[in-house]
Amino acid sequence: MSPQEKTLPPRTDVSRLDRYFKITERGSNYSREIRGGFATFFAMSYIVVLNPLILSGADSNGDSLGSARVAAVTALVAGIMTILMGAWAKHPFAMAAGLGVNAFIAVTVAANPGLTWPDVMGLVIISGVTMLVLVLTGFRTAVFNAVPTSLKSAIVVGIGMFIALIGLVNAGFVRRVPDAAGTTVPVGLGFDGSLTGWPILVFLVGLLLTIALVVRQTKGAILIGIVVSAILANVLEAVFDIGPSFDAATGTANPQGWSLVAPSMPTWALPDLSLVGQANVFGAFSTLGATSALLLAFVILLSIFFDAMGTMVGLANEAGTVDKDGNIPDVDKVLLVDAMGAVVGGGASGSSSQIYVESGAGIGEGARTGLASIVTGVLFLAAMFLTPLIHLVPFEAVAPALVVVGFMMISHVSKIDWNDWGVAIPAFLTFVLMPFTYSIANGIGAGFVAFVFIRSIQGRAREVHPLMWVVAGAFVLFFGIGVIEQAIGI
Repeated sequence: MSPQEKTLPPRTDVSRLDRYFKITERGSNYSREIRGGFATFFAMSYIVVLNPLILSGADSNGDSLGSARVAAVTALVAGIMTILMGAWAKHPFAMAAGLGVNAFIAVTVAANPGLTWPDVMGLVIISGVTMLVLVLTGFRTAVFNAVPTSLKSAIVVGIGMFIALIGLVNAGFVRRVPDAAGTTVPVGLGFDGSLTGWPILVFLVGLLLTIALVVRQTKGAILIGIVVSAILANVLEAVFDIGPSFDAATGTANPQGWSLVAPSMPTWALPDLSLVGQANVFGAFSTLGATSALLLAFVILLSIFFDAMGTMVGLANEAGTVDKDGNIPDVDKVLLVDAMGAVVGGGASGSSSQIYVESGAGIGEGARTGLASIVTGVLFLAAMFLTPLIHLVPFEAVAPALVVVGFMMISHVSKIDWNDWGVAIPAFLTFVLMPFTYSIANGIGAGFVAFVFIRSIQGRAREVHPLMWVVAGAFVLFFGIGVIEQAIGI
């Protein structure tokens, strides 16, 4: 199956459900949408375990959100927002707590003296409300339309590289080299330069199998690869008792263990949703003052604004749902749901909920409509009760799908105008810095600033859309936030 499905003319002999989601019109069918929904869930379900690890630490007052409570609200918000994205915006984009934002608020925002977690989540809500205003006024859509075509293509390429790196890192195939005297590279192959451990074998088997199935255009190639890899992982864990790479209970590391969770069967448990509604919208203002609170909210806003825009562009291009001018159908609805994700996520104390690049796994499986998102959302809601449902499929089993999808997205590099250095260099910076800084927003920001700068020194500043100047200026502030915080004493 080609990663780029051509849109078909509408038919009259299809069901009402088919017409509503435009399943046949977008060249898909029910089985592809269901498979895609499962593939996306398995690819991003790790967030239910990872988000609590990031957010459940103590704030500046010594209070903790609690791992079990964060896990419950993470799954709840992901399920609700993903279903809304599918049912209303009708795109195969799944949503969950954004890793860039939750890391920022846990490490930087929550460290401010006097701030409580309800205060921190209040800043997330303010950012989400601001985003809603920007969408409703048409500003966010206007920014999207102001981006040159080559930069949009670079965003797709960058997300492809980023999602492939996520897969390689999650599988332990690529690892950070420990800081030590004589270290010359930041990352390396496997553990101490070699591929060891059963989890790596699961990844390699899954990668080769998925590549073979994709090359042979087998239906369900990506999902088959995930399922087979998951079965192999569970068998190996049962036989060899491998365990996770880090045991939180004992504090011991096992470099040859599973990346985050060891495969295991789920158990039934009622979710603890007591964090819902605990956010204090204006708490940070009374603690830090208006200037400091607004500055922190601005950084959160800019991150979720462009992370979502970049991800949306990349996924829509991969799904083949953009028109000849690069426009995304119902883009305003997509952006509204994404903005609501920040409000709902902050209100539930689970951080901002955003569109996930791992949705590419479902798109690579054939998903083209919102029906796939509904399937993914329902699985997230089920994950609240079947704890830990996601342990059935470890990182190493879904990582091959991300690598293969990354390849599909990187093919868009041919659409960049390499003869025009005014867009070629910004495009290069865009797709290189996304994986190298582990941030979609960083890559987009570098590309936008470079585009405005180069066009200016070329004497072609008048060709730059006014909104690109505004956004480039905002990113200059974004990149200089450390200096600004230091200057005002945050």
